[in-house]
Amino acid sequence: MKEESAIDVRGMTKRFGDRTVVDHVDLNVRSGEIFGFLGPNGSGKTTFLRMLCGLLHADEGSGQCLGHDVIKESEAIKREVGYMTQRFSFWEDLSISENLDFVARMYDIKNRRQTVKESLEHLGLSKRKDQLAGHLSGGWKQRLALAACLIHKPRLLLLDEPTAGVDPKARRDFWDEIHRLAGEGLTVLVTTHYMDEAERCHRLAYISNGKLLTHGTVAEVIEHAHLTTWSVSGPDLPKLTEELRKRPGVGQTVAFGNVMHVSGDDAAKLKEAIAPFQKDKYQWHEIESGLEDVFIHLMDTPKEESSS
Repeated sequence: MKEESAIDVRGMTKRFGDRTVVDHVDLNVRSGEIFGFLGPNGSGKTTFLRMLCGLLHADEGSGQCLGHDVIKESEAIKREVGYMTQRFSFWEDLSISENLDFVARMYDIKNRRQTVKESLEHLGLSKRKDQLAGHLSGGWKQRLALAACLIHKPRLLLLDEPTAGVDPKARRDFWDEIHRLAGEGLTVLVTTHYMDEAERCHRLAYISNGKLLTHGTVAEVIEHAHLTTWSVSGPDLPKLTEELRKRPGVGQTVAFGNVMHVSGDDAAKLKEAIAPFQKDKYQWHEIESGLEDVFIHLMDTPKEESSS
């Protein structure tokens, strides 16, 4: 039996003038999963999210979001989606409870006061309910934004880099909450630049220059890259980096603390390239490529085709 899809779209395209920002993107997100949408700045992630929830009209494309036609039924989709933008978009001169009450009014929620009270309690905001939003730290603003996105009980949550600018504990707490919500059946599509967050998603997609390059589980994305990686440690790694980057077969060199990862998409050519440097003063080990190795590789060498 085929799993129900919360999002199933094909050929989604958006142009601004002669610039194509999202270029014929196909995406399927299953109900109840956390799907990571990754890519460099300016790759089209935010534009794609806005097309999904009806804030931007697609120039081309078809499919459904929550069972509604993604092109023709955007108003119906909006009522069933919670969208958390990159920037804090609530009223800084209103208190936490006043902000939530305002959002509840916009959605014409019945038993509004009780719903706001429950929302405050659910996300640990009750003790701060009278605090002005403009006086909150990044982590508390994030929590308020999430509460506002959830107050109308959406079926799909779109999160655009939700943890940018918050401390590690707030990030961890936020992701614990997202996994709890997904466990209750909420579908989540999230953009992020953090590799540890990407690895907490059930599946991923990577977009660059508006084109979808790869998608799948973390293991599938890594396998599809066909990347070979060696770890090297030793003295004067910056100088070694300069030498390696001149050699054919070396796709990238990336520092990771006291070691460096050297990767390429042709194992034989890479081995030949590093052979002259496999001397006593350097310690070399072939390792499994990680998600960060793969994404740096995709950023440096964008492909036209997406994964199968």
